Amino acid sequence: MNLKQLSDVLGLSQTTVSRALNGYPEVKEETRRRVTEAAERHNYRPNTRARSLATGRARAIGHVIPVVSKHEMVNPIFSDFIAGAGETYSASGYDMVLSIVRDEDEERAYRDMKSKGSVDGIVLHGPRVNDPRIEMLLDIGLPFVSHGRASGVQLEYAWLDVNNRRAFQRATEFLLDLGHRQIGLINGFEDMDFAARRRQGYEVALAERDLTPSPHLMSSAEMTEGNGFRAAQTMLTGDNPATAFLVSSFIGALGVRRAIEDAGLQMGRDVSVITHDDALSYLRNGEDVPIYTATRSSVRDAGARLAEMLIRQIENPGAPPEHVLLEAELMLGLSTGPVKG
Repeated sequence: MNLKQLSDVLGLSQTTVSRALNGYPEVKEETRRRVTEAAERHNYRPNTRARSLATGRARAIGHVIPVVSKHEMVNPIFSDFIAGAGETYSASGYDMVLSIVRDEDEERAYRDMKSKGSVDGIVLHGPRVNDPRIEMLLDIGLPFVSHGRASGVQLEYAWLDVNNRRAFQRATEFLLDLGHRQIGLINGFEDMDFAARRRQGYEVALAERDLTPSPHLMSSAEMTEGNGFRAAQTMLTGDNPATAFLVSSFIGALGVRRAIEDAGLQMGRDVSVITHDDALSYLRNGEDVPIYTATRSSVRDAGARLAEMLIRQIENPGAPPEHVLLEAELMLGLSTGPVKG
Protein backbone atom coordinates (compact mmCIF):
# COMPACT_ATOMS: atom_id res chain seq x y z
CA MET A 1 0.00 0.00 0.00
CA ASN A 2 1.29 3.47 -0.89
CA LEU A 3 0.51 6.87 0.62
CA LYS A 4 -2.28 7.66 -1.84
CA GLN A 5 -4.05 4.36 -1.17
CA LEU A 6 -3.81 4.85 2.60
CA SER A 7 -5.16 8.39 2.21
CA ASP A 8 -8.11 7.09 0.17
CA VAL A 9 -8.92 4.49 2.83
CA LEU A 10 -8.93 7.16 5.54
CA GLY A 11 -10.71 9.81 3.49
CA LEU A 12 -7.93 12.30 4.26
CA SER A 13 -5.51 14.23 2.09
CA GLN A 14 -2.04 12.79 1.47
CA THR A 15 -0.59 15.86 3.18
CA THR A 16 -2.57 15.27 6.36
CA VAL A 17 -1.65 11.56 6.47
CA SER A 18 2.02 12.34 5.87
CA ARG A 19 2.08 15.02 8.56
CA ALA A 20 0.34 12.69 11.03
CA LEU A 21 2.88 9.92 10.43
CA ASN A 22 5.82 12.31 10.67
CA GLY A 23 4.79 13.83 14.00
CA TYR A 24 3.86 17.37 12.96
CA PRO A 25 2.43 19.17 16.02
CA GLU A 26 -0.46 20.84 14.19
CA VAL A 27 -2.14 17.46 13.55
CA LYS A 28 -4.80 16.66 16.14
CA GLU A 29 -4.03 13.73 18.43
CA GLU A 30 -7.25 11.95 17.43
CA THR A 31 -6.28 12.20 13.74
CA ARG A 32 -2.72 11.08 14.44
CA ARG A 33 -3.94 8.02 16.33
CA ARG A 34 -6.43 7.13 13.59
CA VAL A 35 -3.75 7.40 10.88
CA THR A 36 -1.21 5.41 12.88
CA GLU A 37 -3.66 2.61 13.59
CA ALA A 38 -4.67 2.42 9.92
CA ALA A 39 -1.02 2.34 8.83
CA GLU A 40 -0.34 -0.59 11.17
CA ARG A 41 -3.51 -2.39 10.14
CA HIS A 42 -2.68 -2.11 6.43
CA ASN A 43 1.06 -2.73 6.95
CA TYR A 44 1.93 0.65 5.44
CA ARG A 45 5.62 1.61 5.57
CA PRO A 46 6.48 5.19 4.57
CA ASN A 47 9.17 5.76 2.00
CA THR A 48 12.28 6.59 4.02
CA ARG A 49 13.67 9.02 1.45
CA ALA A 50 10.39 10.88 1.17
CA ARG A 51 10.02 10.99 4.93
CA SER A 52 13.52 12.45 5.26
CA LEU A 53 12.71 15.16 2.74
CA ALA A 54 9.48 15.98 4.56
CA THR A 55 11.02 16.24 8.02
CA GLY A 56 14.47 17.58 7.18
CA ARG A 57 16.00 14.60 9.02
CA ALA A 58 18.19 11.83 7.67
CA ARG A 59 16.53 9.24 9.92
CA ALA A 60 19.99 7.77 10.47
CA ILE A 61 22.49 7.43 13.33
CA GLY A 62 26.23 7.43 12.69
CA HIS A 63 29.05 5.37 14.20
CA VAL A 64 32.59 6.39 13.24
CA ILE A 65 35.09 3.56 13.71
CA PRO A 66 38.81 4.35 13.37
CA VAL A 67 40.91 1.58 11.82
CA VAL A 68 43.97 1.28 14.04
CA SER A 69 45.60 -1.88 15.29
CA LYS A 70 45.81 -0.84 18.94
CA HIS A 71 42.35 0.42 19.70
CA GLU A 72 39.65 -0.77 22.07
CA MET A 73 37.18 -0.98 19.15
CA VAL A 74 38.75 -4.30 18.12
CA ASN A 75 37.32 -5.91 21.26
CA PRO A 76 34.44 -8.17 20.19
CA ILE A 77 32.06 -6.60 22.73
CA PHE A 78 31.53 -3.93 20.06
CA SER A 79 29.28 -6.21 18.01
CA ASP A 80 26.99 -6.76 21.00
CA PHE A 81 26.77 -3.00 21.58
CA ILE A 82 25.90 -2.45 17.90
CA ALA A 83 23.26 -5.21 18.04
CA GLY A 84 21.52 -3.59 21.01
CA ALA A 85 21.66 -0.13 19.47
CA GLY A 86 20.57 -1.38 16.06
CA GLU A 87 17.41 -3.00 17.41
CA THR A 88 16.40 0.32 18.98
CA TYR A 89 17.15 2.28 15.81
CA SER A 90 15.06 -0.09 13.72
CA ALA A 91 12.10 0.04 16.10
CA SER A 92 12.20 3.86 15.97
CA GLY A 93 12.54 4.14 12.19
CA TYR A 94 16.25 5.04 12.07
CA ASP A 95 18.97 3.50 9.94
CA MET A 96 22.52 2.92 11.16
CA VAL A 97 25.51 4.31 9.27
CA LEU A 98 28.93 2.78 10.02
CA SER A 99 31.85 4.83 8.77
CA ILE A 100 35.27 3.14 8.83
CA VAL A 101 38.04 5.75 8.69
CA ARG A 102 41.75 6.12 9.29
CA ASP A 103 42.54 7.39 12.76
CA GLU A 104 43.70 10.77 11.47
CA ASP A 105 40.46 11.21 9.47
CA GLU A 106 38.05 10.74 12.38
CA GLU A 107 37.37 14.44 13.01
CA ARG A 108 36.82 15.10 9.30
CA ALA A 109 34.29 12.24 9.22
CA TYR A 110 32.20 13.91 11.94
CA ARG A 111 32.37 17.27 10.18
CA ASP A 112 31.36 15.71 6.86
CA MET A 113 28.37 13.98 8.47
CA LYS A 114 27.25 17.30 9.92
CA SER A 115 27.74 19.37 6.75
CA LYS A 116 26.10 16.78 4.46
CA GLY A 117 23.24 16.07 6.87
CA SER A 118 23.78 12.35 6.33
CA VAL A 119 22.98 11.50 9.97
CA ASP A 120 20.88 13.08 12.71
CA GLY A 121 23.32 12.20 15.47
CA ILE A 122 26.26 9.98 16.32
CA VAL A 123 27.49 7.68 19.05
CA LEU A 124 30.92 8.61 20.39
CA HIS A 125 32.91 5.45 21.06
CA GLY A 126 35.92 4.88 23.29
CA PRO A 127 36.23 8.26 25.07
CA ARG A 128 39.72 9.02 26.25
CA VAL A 129 40.93 11.04 29.20
CA ASN A 130 40.62 14.74 28.22
CA ASP A 131 39.04 13.67 24.93
CA PRO A 132 39.11 16.63 22.46
CA ARG A 133 36.35 15.14 20.30
CA ILE A 134 33.69 16.18 22.80
CA GLU A 135 34.38 19.91 22.48
CA MET A 136 34.59 19.55 18.69
CA LEU A 137 31.20 17.80 18.45
CA LEU A 138 29.58 20.42 20.69
CA ASP A 139 31.11 23.19 18.56
CA ILE A 140 29.78 21.82 15.25
CA GLY A 141 26.36 21.09 16.76
CA LEU A 142 26.14 17.41 15.89
CA PRO A 143 23.94 15.62 18.48
CA PHE A 144 25.81 12.78 20.20
CA VAL A 145 25.85 10.51 23.22
CA SER A 146 29.17 9.20 24.49
CA HIS A 147 29.52 5.52 25.39
CA GLY A 148 31.59 6.26 28.47
CA ARG A 149 32.82 9.47 30.06
CA ALA A 150 35.97 11.55 29.56
CA SER A 151 37.81 12.49 32.74
CA GLY A 152 39.06 16.05 32.64
CA VAL A 153 36.34 17.33 30.29
CA GLN A 154 34.24 19.89 32.17
CA LEU A 155 31.71 20.54 29.39
CA GLU A 156 28.11 19.33 29.59
CA TYR A 157 27.40 16.45 27.23
CA ALA A 158 25.27 13.29 27.20
CA TRP A 159 26.84 10.00 28.25
CA LEU A 160 26.09 6.47 29.37
CA ASP A 161 28.76 4.65 31.36
CA VAL A 162 29.40 1.75 33.70
CA ASN A 163 30.74 2.66 37.15
CA ASN A 164 34.16 1.20 36.32
CA ARG A 165 35.92 2.63 39.35
CA ARG A 166 33.41 1.19 41.80
CA ALA A 167 33.31 -2.18 40.00
CA PHE A 168 37.07 -2.67 40.26
CA GLN A 169 37.23 -1.33 43.80
CA ARG A 170 34.65 -3.92 44.89
CA ALA A 171 36.44 -6.70 43.00
CA THR A 172 39.78 -5.81 44.60
CA GLU A 173 38.16 -5.66 48.05
CA PHE A 174 36.71 -9.13 47.47
CA LEU A 175 40.16 -10.55 46.67
CA LEU A 176 41.66 -8.78 49.69
CA ASP A 177 38.96 -10.31 51.90
CA LEU A 178 40.04 -13.73 50.60
CA GLY A 179 43.55 -12.99 51.90
CA HIS A 180 45.22 -12.06 48.61
CA ARG A 181 47.85 -9.31 48.75
CA GLN A 182 49.74 -9.90 45.48
CA ILE A 183 46.94 -8.94 43.09
CA GLY A 184 47.81 -8.39 39.44
CA LEU A 185 45.91 -5.81 37.39
CA ILE A 186 45.72 -6.64 33.67
CA ASN A 187 44.09 -3.54 32.20
CA GLY A 188 43.28 -1.95 28.86
CA PHE A 189 45.13 1.10 27.53
CA GLU A 190 44.99 3.60 30.37
CA ASP A 191 44.55 6.66 28.16
CA MET A 192 41.08 5.18 27.61
CA ASP A 193 38.80 6.57 30.30
CA PHE A 194 37.24 3.26 31.37
CA ALA A 195 40.69 1.73 31.99
CA ALA A 196 41.91 4.76 33.94
CA ARG A 197 38.87 4.52 36.22
CA ARG A 198 39.37 0.78 36.72
CA ARG A 199 42.95 1.34 37.83
CA GLN A 200 41.74 4.05 40.24
CA GLY A 201 39.31 1.60 41.82
CA TYR A 202 42.05 -1.01 42.21
CA GLU A 203 44.45 1.50 43.78
CA VAL A 204 41.83 2.93 46.16
CA ALA A 205 40.98 -0.55 47.49
CA LEU A 206 44.67 -1.31 48.11
CA ALA A 207 45.29 2.07 49.76
CA GLU A 208 42.38 1.54 52.16
CA ARG A 209 44.20 -1.60 53.42
CA ASP A 210 47.51 0.31 53.65
CA LEU A 211 48.91 -1.55 50.66
CA THR A 212 51.01 -0.02 47.88
CA PRO A 213 50.44 -1.20 44.29
CA SER A 214 53.44 -3.12 42.92
CA PRO A 215 54.54 -1.86 39.48
CA HIS A 216 55.44 -5.41 38.36
CA LEU A 217 51.82 -6.47 39.08
CA MET A 218 50.23 -3.90 36.76
CA SER A 219 49.88 -4.17 32.99
CA SER A 220 48.22 -1.87 30.45
CA ALA A 221 47.78 -3.03 26.86
CA GLU A 222 45.26 -3.93 24.19
CA MET A 223 42.73 -6.36 25.65
CA THR A 224 43.53 -9.56 23.74
CA GLU A 225 43.97 -13.17 24.77
CA GLY A 226 47.67 -13.03 23.91
CA ASN A 227 48.35 -9.92 25.98
CA GLY A 228 46.46 -11.43 28.92
CA PHE A 229 48.58 -14.57 28.64
CA ARG A 230 51.91 -12.72 28.46
CA ALA A 231 51.10 -10.31 31.30
CA ALA A 232 49.97 -13.12 33.61
CA GLN A 233 52.97 -15.27 32.67
CA THR A 234 55.30 -12.47 33.79
CA MET A 235 53.38 -11.75 37.00
CA LEU A 236 53.42 -15.43 38.01
CA THR A 237 57.22 -15.40 38.19
CA GLY A 238 59.68 -13.71 40.55
CA ASP A 239 59.99 -13.40 44.32
CA ASN A 240 56.43 -12.16 44.91
CA PRO A 241 54.26 -13.77 42.23
CA ALA A 242 50.63 -12.86 41.83
CA THR A 243 48.17 -15.03 43.74
CA ALA A 244 45.20 -13.33 42.10
CA PHE A 245 44.37 -11.35 38.95
CA LEU A 246 41.90 -8.59 38.16
CA VAL A 247 41.36 -8.52 34.38
CA SER A 248 39.64 -5.82 32.32
CA SER A 249 38.33 -8.14 29.60
CA PHE A 250 36.79 -11.57 29.38
CA ILE A 251 38.96 -12.18 26.31
CA GLY A 252 42.08 -11.28 28.30
CA ALA A 253 40.96 -13.57 31.13
CA LEU A 254 41.10 -16.53 28.74
CA GLY A 255 44.79 -15.77 28.27
CA VAL A 256 45.30 -15.44 32.03
CA ARG A 257 43.79 -18.88 32.55
CA ARG A 258 46.12 -20.31 29.90
CA ALA A 259 49.15 -18.82 31.69
CA ILE A 260 48.01 -20.26 35.03
CA GLU A 261 47.61 -23.73 33.56
CA ASP A 262 50.93 -23.51 31.68
CA ALA A 263 52.57 -22.86 35.06
CA GLY A 264 51.09 -26.12 36.38
CA LEU A 265 48.57 -24.29 38.57
CA GLN A 266 44.80 -24.41 38.79
CA MET A 267 42.57 -21.36 38.48
CA GLY A 268 40.37 -20.94 41.54
CA ARG A 269 42.50 -23.22 43.71
CA ASP A 270 46.05 -21.92 43.32
CA VAL A 271 45.40 -18.56 41.64
CA SER A 272 42.20 -16.50 41.70
CA VAL A 273 40.86 -14.52 38.74
CA ILE A 274 38.16 -11.83 38.51
CA THR A 275 37.30 -10.49 35.08
CA HIS A 276 35.07 -7.77 33.73
CA ASP A 277 32.48 -9.81 31.87
CA ASP A 278 30.18 -8.00 29.45
CA ALA A 279 27.72 -10.92 29.28
CA LEU A 280 28.59 -11.55 25.62
CA SER A 281 25.75 -13.16 23.70
CA TYR A 282 28.08 -15.51 21.78
CA LEU A 283 30.78 -16.18 24.42
CA ARG A 284 29.16 -17.27 27.65
CA ASN A 285 30.80 -17.27 31.08
CA GLY A 286 29.65 -20.82 31.77
CA GLU A 287 26.07 -22.05 31.75
CA ASP A 288 24.40 -22.80 35.11
CA VAL A 289 27.45 -21.77 37.19
CA PRO A 290 29.79 -18.97 36.02
CA ILE A 291 33.34 -20.11 35.30
CA TYR A 292 34.79 -16.71 36.21
CA THR A 293 33.94 -14.47 39.12
CA ALA A 294 33.07 -11.29 37.24
CA THR A 295 32.00 -7.69 37.43
CA ARG A 296 29.15 -8.08 34.98
CA SER A 297 27.23 -5.66 32.81
CA SER A 298 25.37 -6.22 29.55
CA VAL A 299 26.90 -4.20 26.73
CA ARG A 300 23.94 -5.15 24.51
CA ASP A 301 21.55 -3.52 26.98
CA ALA A 302 23.88 -0.51 27.19
CA GLY A 303 23.70 -0.16 23.40
CA ALA A 304 19.90 -0.20 23.48
CA ARG A 305 19.67 2.35 26.29
CA LEU A 306 22.21 4.70 24.72
CA ALA A 307 20.34 4.55 21.40
CA GLU A 308 17.13 5.55 23.20
CA MET A 309 18.97 8.50 24.79
CA LEU A 310 20.32 9.67 21.43
CA ILE A 311 16.93 9.44 19.71
CA ARG A 312 15.36 11.48 22.54
CA GLN A 313 18.08 14.11 22.09
CA ILE A 314 17.51 14.27 18.34
CA GLU A 315 13.74 14.56 18.71
CA ASN A 316 13.91 17.02 21.65
CA PRO A 317 16.90 19.22 20.79
CA GLY A 318 16.31 21.71 23.63
CA ALA A 319 16.37 19.11 26.40
CA PRO A 320 19.37 19.01 28.79
CA PRO A 321 21.95 16.24 28.19
CA GLU A 322 21.20 12.96 29.96
CA HIS A 323 23.69 11.11 32.17
CA VAL A 324 23.26 7.39 32.92
CA LEU A 325 25.66 5.56 35.24
CA LEU A 326 25.17 1.80 35.33
CA GLU A 327 26.39 -0.37 38.19
CA ALA A 328 28.11 -3.69 37.47
CA GLU A 329 27.14 -6.78 39.47
CA LEU A 330 29.83 -8.85 41.19
CA MET A 331 28.94 -12.40 40.14
CA LEU A 332 30.64 -15.25 42.00
CA GLY A 333 32.11 -18.05 39.88
CA LEU A 334 34.58 -20.91 40.13
CA SER A 335 37.69 -18.80 39.50
CA THR A 336 38.21 -17.37 43.00
CA GLY A 337 39.14 -18.84 46.37
CA PRO A 338 41.16 -18.07 49.52
CA VAL A 339 44.88 -17.43 49.20
CA LYS A 340 46.89 -20.63 49.66
CA GLY A 341 49.10 -21.16 52.69
